[in-house]
Formats: sequence, structure tokens, C-alpha cells
Amino acid sequence: MKLLPDSNLFPSGREHFKDWAGLDTGSMAAVLAELARSEEHLFVVLAPNTGRAQQIADSLSFYLASSPDSVANATVMLFPDWETLPYDHFSPHQDIVSDRIRVLHQLPTTHKGILVVPVNTLMQRLAPPLHVTGNSFLLKVGDIFDMEATRARLVACGYRQRDNVYEHGEFAVRGAIMDIYPMGAPQPFRIELFDDEIESLRLFEAENQRSTGKVDHITLLPAAEFPLSAEGIARFRSNFRDTFDVDTRHVPLYQDVTDGLAAPGLEYYLPLFFEHMATLFDYLPDDVRLVELAGCQPAIEHFWDDVEQRYESRRHDIHRPILAPWQLYLRPEELGAALKQHPRARQNDSDAAVQFDVAPMPALTADVRASNPLALLHTFSDAHPETRILICAETAGRREALLELMQKIQIQPVMKDNWPDFIADPARWSLTRGELDAGFYAPQHHLLVVTENDLYGERVLQRRRRKSSSDDGAAEQAFRSLGELTVGSPVVHLEHGVGRYLGLTHMEVDRQQHEFLLLEYAGGDKLYVPVSSLHLISRYGGGDTAPLNKLGTEQWSKARQKAAEKIHDVAAELLNTYARREAREGRQFDVDMNDYDRFSAGFPFEETPDQQAAIAAVIADMQSSQPMDRLVCGDVGFGKTEVAMRAAFVAVENQTQVAVLVPTTLLAQQHYESFTDRFADWPVNIEVLSRFRSAKEKTQVLQRLQEGKVDILVGTHQLLQETVAFDNLGLIIVDEEHRFGVRHKERLKQMRAECDILTLTATPIPRTLNMAMSGMRDISIIATPPQKRLSVKTFVQQHNDTAIKEALLRELLRGGQVYYLHNDIDTMEKTAENIRKLVPDARVGIAHGQMRERELEAVMSDFYHRRFNVLVCTTIVETGIDVPSANTIVIDRADKLGLAQLHQLRGRVGRSHHQAYAYLITPSPKVMTKDALKRLEAIEQATDLGAGFMLASQDLEIRGAGELLGEEQHGNIETIGFSLYMEMLEQAVEALKRGEQPDVEKPLSGGPELNLRIPALIPEDYLPDVFGRLTLYKRIAGCKTRDGLKELQVEMIDRFGLLPEPVKNLFAVTELRQQADRLGIIRLDAHATGGKLEFGERTPVDPLTIVKLVQSGPNRFKLEGANMLRFVEGSETAEERIGVVGELLKRLSAQSIKKD
Repeated sequence: MKLLPDSNLFPSGREHFKDWAGLDTGSMAAVLAELARSEEHLFVVLAPNTGRAQQIADSLSFYLASSPDSVANATVMLFPDWETLPYDHFSPHQDIVSDRIRVLHQLPTTHKGILVVPVNTLMQRLAPPLHVTGNSFLLKVGDIFDMEATRARLVACGYRQRDNVYEHGEFAVRGAIMDIYPMGAPQPFRIELFDDEIESLRLFEAENQRSTGKVDHITLLPAAEFPLSAEGIARFRSNFRDTFDVDTRHVPLYQDVTDGLAAPGLEYYLPLFFEHMATLFDYLPDDVRLVELAGCQPAIEHFWDDVEQRYESRRHDIHRPILAPWQLYLRPEELGAALKQHPRARQNDSDAAVQFDVAPMPALTADVRASNPLALLHTFSDAHPETRILICAETAGRREALLELMQKIQIQPVMKDNWPDFIADPARWSLTRGELDAGFYAPQHHLLVVTENDLYGERVLQRRRRKSSSDDGAAEQAFRSLGELTVGSPVVHLEHGVGRYLGLTHMEVDRQQHEFLLLEYAGGDKLYVPVSSLHLISRYGGGDTAPLNKLGTEQWSKARQKAAEKIHDVAAELLNTYARREAREGRQFDVDMNDYDRFSAGFPFEETPDQQAAIAAVIADMQSSQPMDRLVCGDVGFGKTEVAMRAAFVAVENQTQVAVLVPTTLLAQQHYESFTDRFADWPVNIEVLSRFRSAKEKTQVLQRLQEGKVDILVGTHQLLQETVAFDNLGLIIVDEEHRFGVRHKERLKQMRAECDILTLTATPIPRTLNMAMSGMRDISIIATPPQKRLSVKTFVQQHNDTAIKEALLRELLRGGQVYYLHNDIDTMEKTAENIRKLVPDARVGIAHGQMRERELEAVMSDFYHRRFNVLVCTTIVETGIDVPSANTIVIDRADKLGLAQLHQLRGRVGRSHHQAYAYLITPSPKVMTKDALKRLEAIEQATDLGAGFMLASQDLEIRGAGELLGEEQHGNIETIGFSLYMEMLEQAVEALKRGEQPDVEKPLSGGPELNLRIPALIPEDYLPDVFGRLTLYKRIAGCKTRDGLKELQVEMIDRFGLLPEPVKNLFAVTELRQQADRLGIIRLDAHATGGKLEFGERTPVDPLTIVKLVQSGPNRFKLEGANMLRFVEGSETAEERIGVVGELLKRLSAQSIKKD
């Protein structure tokens, strides 16, 4: 196929341009793709805005990506906008800067392909090319590497030194290891030195910090678009003083740069860092060709007007003076002159335009209510029998739905994998899948490409982003982590009670350096806890005021004993609730691994380790004889649905039915589409019960359900009604259980004992989380975000019209949509009117719970299809349909909402690869409650992706957890702290399960006390970060097995380098403690000439064994009383002492009584 005409498409002289006529959105992409394939040039496509740029880039990827002859040659690049407003007070996200610098680095050597750029981005003045090339360097294995010089160079290039590396532009140094996340790189790298030579370069995962593979070289690009070298800072200071007549002592941004810090919004002072600025044109190869899409000229004028307007409103701020527009951007006339320097084509229907072999798209709109919805397409086909037709569906599910529709009207299309396959096949009708925004019609080539937008009106493309494999340890580490302890935080010592954490401190004991956790108790008493005893410490987590205990009194032991008695009752009650489920033999599902593997292979992303773990746990639950009751907790968009689909597949394969229960009709529809899409290639019958179905259709569905002809039924609480009768229900999947009412929850409670239940939630409500944490329900946490997803920038601020206007404009100017949450229905119309005044271009819609349901659905559907771009709404949108183009949410009176609600609402945005924003608008702090302030602080801090689980834990703390188990328990939780309470509850439940009575006298054992008088710590020069050391101390102390300790050692060597002796000692002492614990030893003391050990009452060691041991060497061993064994053996070094103690424990282990 050849869409390009034979005439010249570009002018031969540089002063003129050529118009291209007859091209619309769809045909333009096809023409550009053919150009890129056939010519050895770089084509720069100018788009009027960010949204159009993204659309054309996606369409070009469809036409070019699968073409065998172009995969290596014709690349598609997008030079992204900063996605901030001119003169903004904060900087673009690092991932956006990373993409920009990668493109700038690639451009000079790219001679074939397409670069897409929005015109406002093209108008930006940029750092000169020398900034990118001069600050880029190559590192190879075997290179001589000066750590200090490289560190200084990286800082000058804008890299930020951190304790651990998580995002682009960060590096960390630990001894002979440097971790770095280069700009433009898909993964961070670990540089390991041997002396001053690079011994290895390894890729590693940012989430768990573990190495994944080796490379022989890496390229480091600058981490910012401005230099923070001494020379760059000096030039900035000099130019700033020359440009602005202000007192620099009162300009925070100037002071920050003086200190070598990249102040937020520093990008808008770029010219002050350089003698001469550049533009994107300076980066382009000489033979570049320009293609200007329709709408660019008005967009250029509009953007320039906006910049000037924003300049006028901000120019008089003496604390933040700003540069004139022409210093930051090309004027429209300057841009026009630059465009004339290159051969250029414009999408414009003029008389002298080049004509293409395309015609306007025929009217093909489907009528979903008609008996033949595709009647117009059918009519067109009959009238043009020689035309080949390709229909492009966005997903596999929609492809299957279209196939079914076509087969009903006797059309049998050929399934195609990609564009080249279609071109090569003369078949009349073809069907494929791809992200194509619009189709086109080429009559002379007898070709018609039809997209879903052409048939059904504009839809939102759900951009699929591959996920990176990532953290498999984050989930377990989320529990009771000490890593986030701040000085002054209350903590609980198992034996001494509640005190305040004052930090880590070093002390010399027995002429050896040791590190201690310093705690303060009532009356100012201090307690030094050796780091090897960190297993005795837990976070308090029981509300605002922690009652500190007094050392040396019985206050703590009495409180602990009283709590233990009450916990016994709670544990018994919990066990009764779950007794039916535990006792009853459930259905054991079989898994056909061949079919299951084929289904799994249909998942379009790479599973993250968290996902894999959750899926494995669910499948194992289903294969066991007990009914499953598992909670899968993961932030919105983190892949919980796929876990549910795997479970549904197993259930259906076992000839049982699946009920998918969701809180709203719109969500039911979306889940129905998702399931249909995922099961498209399988003979699975999926139905939905919602108001979108007529009464007759509902009756038919229920009838077929009862007959066993429906495999998966999606619906709202209607599914829980007695009238809904399943033939053989095997699995219930519940999405966001906390949205259902008490009656529905009771019904679910009954069903829990009858079949497998899988609950999905983004923020578990405290009771759910509490059950899961106390072992009554199983929990899986998915804490790994999709690779391209950025965390939501969250701001808490008082109401201010200017700030709200900026928030709306920032989103609307990049083609996005905004949720404006206002929870007072009476004043919603007034709020909407105010938004229209603030932003006249905004198309505003309203949604609230008092609207008729069909009206509400129509509004949500219109918002989804982008018929308006600001939705003023109540919390009704908390659980709703995915709108990937909505990336800003403004929450009015955020102080009135709960933590779980705030997190859910924030999860409405940030579902694409754009930076998302959440603005929490509040009144003055003086009129807010303490709890509200704490909630807002928690949500503002928990911006990390995957923060939902941590927020639920904090929610428990804020509420004091009292309402979960009754007011009587509230006092116990407050006395001993939430973490310890949960630990004791867990142990009580385990004891009752075994048929034993929990020991109320000694609720929890702190394990044996060991003192070997050897240095056992993590030295500061090995790991300087206090929080890092604290977390590792807790992880080492918490290891239950030898294998667990080995894994942790491997991880530490990988992350920080070879273990120093004190760290090896720490691991050895921990392993000895595990052995001593198994032998019922409560105290072990060792020194240079020997030592002693004391046995507890329940030791499994036979007393006769100890007697025999003493008899075998009376000079070495001596028994003192019934429980104390002394030993004499010299051990000068730490290694010898560890060996002596280890050998003794080994001898005792060999003779210990075998427990039943």
C-alpha cells in the first residue's frame, strides 16, 4: 500500500512550506508512519497540545512498532512537556525530566524516525547541547574510578545523594559500592569497586535493592536541565543580581541555589545558569523535516498570551522575582522564523495543497439498540465490495465482542496481530487489537480502517504500561516496622513497658564498642537496649497519648497480665466466629497446570513479585480443604483484579460458578468489561446484573444462572438477594467490602462458611485489617506500582481561589480532567458556577448521590467520554470507574473525611503515566480537630505508591482501635500498645487452636538473654543512615530461621558490600540466640575464660544429659543448682567465643528431648 503521492511533500527552498490536504486525525498517523518507513530523515511532528501529541505518538507506534523492517530503524519519540504551569513554584517530576534528557541526548544521532512535540514545549528555551554532552560520561568495567571525584561530579550534574536509590537522578555511596539511577535508564545500577577499579556493573531493583543482572558499561546523563556545579552556581548568582533589583537575603530560591540545592520551580530561571540559551532546534540533525498538525498556530498564540498574563500577575513579588517571557520562551514570531529554516509541511486544506489518496471517513456509527448495530458499516461494505476493512479494537475483550457482533450478521473476519499482517493479506474483513485513536479511508487503495471511536464515539484509551518486577519484601516489612521511628516516638519494650525512643547511641562495654537503642521512661529514667535485643521492641501505635511506664515497678507486668486475661476472651470469641469455616471440609479445587499456564500467559503485563505471591497464596488456599477467606490489599491499579481473575479461572475450570460483588453499577459494568476482555480466548460465559439490563434480560440471566449456564456473574448487592440462585457457587470475589451495608455484610458472613471468598481492597477498613493481622483471615499485600505510574503529589492548603484556579489550569492545559470534590449538595451548583468564573474554558458537570441513578450514570459516562473536563462531585466517586485522563483531584473540606476515604479518593487520580495532583483544601488549623490534623499529616506523608496498607495501620492508631473489639479492649490497647496487643492476640489464638490454654502469667517470652562480650553491631562507616541501621537491626532480630539470616546476609553484601566483623558477629549471636531459645535457655553469658547458661522451667533438655555432660568433663563443666551450667574454656577472639558457645549448644541439641 502506498498512501504517499508522487509529488514532493516538502518544499525545496527553506522559506516556504507545503500544505497537505484531506488528512484527518486517523489518516495523518498512517501517512507519517509510511514516510518514516520510506525516508532516511528525522520527522518532527508539532502537535497543538500534550493530549494530541500523546494520541499521534500512540497511533504511530501502532503503525510502526510491529513492522519488521522498521523496528530497529524508524523510532517514535515523544519530547514531553514539563506538565507545570509557566512560573510554577514546583518542579516537574524526575521521570519527566529523565524522559526529556534521554530524548535530548538521542536526538543529534537520530537520522530516521519521528519526534512528536507539543508546540508549547517547542517554544521553551533549553540548556545548550553542550550541557547534555559535556555532563554525560561512560563507565565501563575495568575503568579506574575515583569515588570522591565521581560523587562531586554527580552532584554538579544535579544528582542527589540518598541513603537508598529509588528514582531517577539519585545515587548512594556505601564503602566500595555506589548505587545510581541514571537519567533515561529503565533501571538503576550498582557499581562495585576492587581497590580503585570498577569490578562489576550490576542492574538492581529499586524497590528491594537486590541485583538482577550484569552489564559491561553504563552511560550517565545529567540529572537536571541546569548545572549545579560551582561554576554554574556562581553564574546563576551573578546573573540573578544583575537581572533583579531585590535584596537576595530575602529570596529563598537564591539562598537555596547558593547552598547547592535545586529549589522547586528552578526550571523557570534556566537562562541565569548559561551564557547563551538554546532551543529544541539546536538539538536536531540538519536534514530534519517538520510536519505541523492542524491547530498549532492558534495554540502558539494562546500559549504566549497565557505566559504573558501569568507574568503580569506575578512580576511584582520581591521574594520571588521572575524572568520576562521572552527570556524563557520563543516569541511566536521567533518560532515562526525558526520553523522557516527547515522544510515544513502543514496539515491544511488550501488550493495549492498536496492531495493524498484519502477520503473523509464515512458515517459508520453503531446503533447499539438496533437488531443490526453495524448496519451502516454493513451498508458501506455492500456498496464497496472491493474495499478491504480492518477493524481495530482497543482490548482483546472488545475484539471478541466485535467478533460476536460481526458473526451475527454473517461476517467472518480474519484475526490479525498487527498492521503489516493486514497489509500482506487480501482478506476482505480483518480484526485486530491496538491503541489507535481514529481510522481512515483510502478509496483508491480500497482500504478502510475503523476504530472503536469511529463506531461508538470517543472512548478513553486505557494505556497499558508494562510493570517492572519489584519488591517482594515490602509487604512483610510494612508490618511493625521500626524504620520510620522518629525521636520522641513511643515504643514498647516487652519486659519494661512503654517508653520514648531517643535515638541510637554508642557505648563501650567490657572494652568493646556496642550500639544501643536509648529509651526514656516516666520520671526521666533511661534504658539502654542492645541492638541484638531489638526483637523485644515494637512500635506503640495506640493513639496520641502514650502512658509512659516507670522502671523498677510492677506497673507494667500487672498491665500486661490484665491485658492477657482479656485477650484470652477476645481470642476465644474470634475463634468461635470462624469455627464453622475452620472445621468444615471445603471444596478442594484442582488446577490443570497446562490450561492455567495458558491463561496466565494471556496477562499483558509482567507480574510483580507481590502479585505472584498473592496469586500463589490464593491458588494454594483454593487447593486446600478449608474454605478460602483471603484479603488482597493493594493500591488502586496495582493488579488486584488479575489475582481475582486467576482465582475465577480456577473456579470455572472446576465447573463451579463465580460471583463478583462490587459496590456500584458503573463499577459492575467496568468489571464486566475487564472480565470479558481477560477471558476473551476461553469458553467462559460472563454476565452482569445491573440497571443497564432490561427486566427481561435480567430474568433470562437469572434463569441461565440457576441452570448453570452462567460461569461468572458480576453485579452489585443484588447478587446477595435470596432470589438470586446459583447452580453451583464456588467462589465469591468482593471488591471494596467496606462499601457494603451491615445487612449485606451479615449475608457475606454466612456465605464465608459455605464457599471460598476473596476480598479486594485498596485500603482495608480497620476491622478487616485487624482480623487479617490476628491470623483470622489471610492477607496478601501488593505494594508494587506499575512501572510508569508516578506517585500523587499531595498538598494540604487553606482555601484560596488563585491556588484552585492554578490547580485546574495545570490539568486542563495538558488535556486532562479534574475531580472537584465538594461534599455539600446544597452549595454544589454555586461551587460549579465559581469554577466556571475562575476557569472560563472549563466544561463543568455535577454528580451526587441524590440524583436519580440513571441520571448519575449518564453524568459519569459523559465524564468518562470526556464530554466535560471538571466534575464537581460528592464522595460518591470514591469507588468508581477508571478515568485515566483525570489526574487532578481537589478535595474541599478534606478535614471532614476519614483516612481510608481520603486515600480512596486520591486513588481516583494518577492512573496513567502523568504526574497526578491531590489538593486537600481545609479551613484554618485552629478550627480542626486533633484527629483531623493527624489524618491530613498522614495522607500528606504517605505519598509513596502502595501506601494504602500503611495508611490503614495508621488509621488504627488514630482511632485508638477501641471500636474494633469493644470499649473494654480500648483500655488494654492504650496500656500496652497496638503492636504488642496484636502479637499477644495472635499467640492466644494459636494456643487455643492447638487446644492449649494461653499462659496468662507469662503472656510473651522475650527469648534468651545473650552476652558474649564481643562487638556485635552495624558500624556507622558501613551504613551511616540511622533509619537504615534501625530497620536492619529489627529485621535481623526478627529472623526466625537460619535460612532467613543467610538471605539477609546475602542482601546486605549485595547492597552495602562485604560484611565487617562486627556485623558477622551480630548474625552469629542472633543464630546462637535461636538455638538457645529452642533449648529453653533463658540466659547465656560467655567471656574469655568460660561462661554460664541458665535453663528455663520448660527446657526440652533432659536433666540426665546435663549430668552426663558434667561427668564427661568435670574440669570443664559444673552444675550449680538445678538450672545453671558453668563451663570453662578459653576464647580470646570473637570467632573463638562464638565457636565455643556454638559447640556447647550443638552438644545439648543432640541430647535434647524430642517434643511431641
